[in-house]
Amino acid sequence: RNGGGANLAETDELIGAEPYMLANVRDLGTARRFLEKIEIFKERMGWHGASAEGNPSGGNKYRGLYNIVLKSIGAARKKDPASRLDYVIEYGELMRDAGYYFMDSPGNDLESIAGQVASGCNVIFFVTGNGSITNFPFVPTIKVVTTTRRFELLSRDMDVNAGAYQDGTPMDELGQQTLDLTVNVASGERTVGEKAGHAQVQIWRNWQQTDASQLQTLLNAPKPTGAPIVIQPATTASPVQFIMQQVNGQPTADRIGLILPTSLCSGQVANMIAYHLNKQKLGQPEGISRYVSLAHTEGCGNSGGSAEQMYAQAMVGYAFHPLVRHCLLLEHGCEKTHNDFMRHQIENLGGDMDKLGFASIQLDGGIEKVTEKVEAWFADQIAKDAAPATVQVGLGALRLGLHTDGPVTNSVATQLADLTKMVVSAGGTVVVPENAGLLSSAAYRDNVLTAVTVLPSLGYGEHAAQPGFHIMEAPTEHWVETLTGFAATGVQVIVAHVADQPMQTHPLVPVLQVSAAEAMESFAADLDLLLDGAPASWNEQILGLVKRVIEHDYAPKLYQQGNIDFQFTRGLLGVSL
Repeated sequence: RNGGGANLAETDELIGAEPYMLANVRDLGTARRFLEKIEIFKERMGWHGASAEGNPSGGNKYRGLYNIVLKSIGAARKKDPASRLDYVIEYGELMRDAGYYFMDSPGNDLESIAGQVASGCNVIFFVTGNGSITNFPFVPTIKVVTTTRRFELLSRDMDVNAGAYQDGTPMDELGQQTLDLTVNVASGERTVGEKAGHAQVQIWRNWQQTDASQLQTLLNAPKPTGAPIVIQPATTASPVQFIMQQVNGQPTADRIGLILPTSLCSGQVANMIAYHLNKQKLGQPEGISRYVSLAHTEGCGNSGGSAEQMYAQAMVGYAFHPLVRHCLLLEHGCEKTHNDFMRHQIENLGGDMDKLGFASIQLDGGIEKVTEKVEAWFADQIAKDAAPATVQVGLGALRLGLHTDGPVTNSVATQLADLTKMVVSAGGTVVVPENAGLLSSAAYRDNVLTAVTVLPSLGYGEHAAQPGFHIMEAPTEHWVETLTGFAATGVQVIVAHVADQPMQTHPLVPVLQVSAAEAMESFAADLDLLLDGAPASWNEQILGLVKRVIEHDYAPKLYQQGNIDFQFTRGLLGVSL
């Protein structure tokens, strides 16, 4: 009407609403292009064994939107019947002219908003039933919540109370108020989200399958048993001893307070709370070393099945990680993998619910109130803790991760084989991801394994409940995705031999990057250890550094520099919805 443009996205959330969307369309070509995008989206989901029925979130289903058609009816109404659909564009494609656009995207809120911003949108209207706190870093997000009751609960985090219409405010009056707010925001007034100072960005994640040819094979792949793999005995031993902390009779290398967001939308708030608790130094005199949050991209807006199970398995692994003293799960409130979902997963995997805390950004009244609740919960747990004690232990108490990036020489492989056998023979645990180049080295395999063909013993992110040697499933080659699942298995320290360049580290588990490659000397400032001297001395050097980390005398260099990353894999069948 005034020469501007509008952009409606989320392809799968319009399945079932095609007649409404196309009742007013510019021309036949535009209508066909819209329907083509719907069909391509359905086909892509089919390649991964998924369907649009996986889109509705926990909050949707709880409030009656229990299938995609019902949800699409509401989603399509974001386009007024009088507004003509003028253009259909690709994800992130620039809107060059005025008019009403449909942009192809998944229903994942953050991924669709990132595409809309890339297309040129300079303000986002976010309609939310539960009260989503989503914000974009540099384009203001005006959040419209649908009921007065929910608006009052989250008044510090919502902009517009659409429930005022149900309370008697005329639609024209409410519409004018919203338009006035929009003009003010476009003129520089900050939205409540901008005032809150948090934002999230996520670009449409890629997918692995390009047709359905591998689907049945992937769906019927054998599952790891969790039992350790039999390996050859050690021919040498190490006298190294570690001073560890003792918690509930078990040795541990740290006592960390973990805030575990159950979805992408609670990740940034978890980061803010962890920063606050670290600044407050809560529990430090009682032995809590630091607070960590694990912000990620999953938990909502993606398919279920194996991808969701890998995610849940790894989440449980982190919740009960040996380095974690106290863990609280923080839900957004409307995601698929909300707190109750995680409770069921924890029960199914044998976890002790009484050891965990739970909080909800939406149900607990927004960011400020949930921060207060989380801080109070940790303070209460710390007050109940016994005074920290220490114990001296040998290799039998070590839970060690081994990984490699780049070429692995025979000398490196042989020494890491000896290290593996020493730790396992002493009663400890060694975990190696299946995509590590180390497992392709004959010098390692011939010196460690007792069989030619060995399958992974652990799923991605599965807790290594039994000591011994384990290989973890790693469905992709991505370093950070592998590291994220790898750390969830319960390893206390990861030793990574790198031969091309230093790699990202992990926010929770120390990653020591070592190298025997001469070409890596130029990266000495970023590496934790350049192996030198005779290869027979390398394990002594490695264990000496591991000891320093466990005893809090050393922190990995790239961790100190902030070169940290974290991302769950979606495996080979995960796809945005």
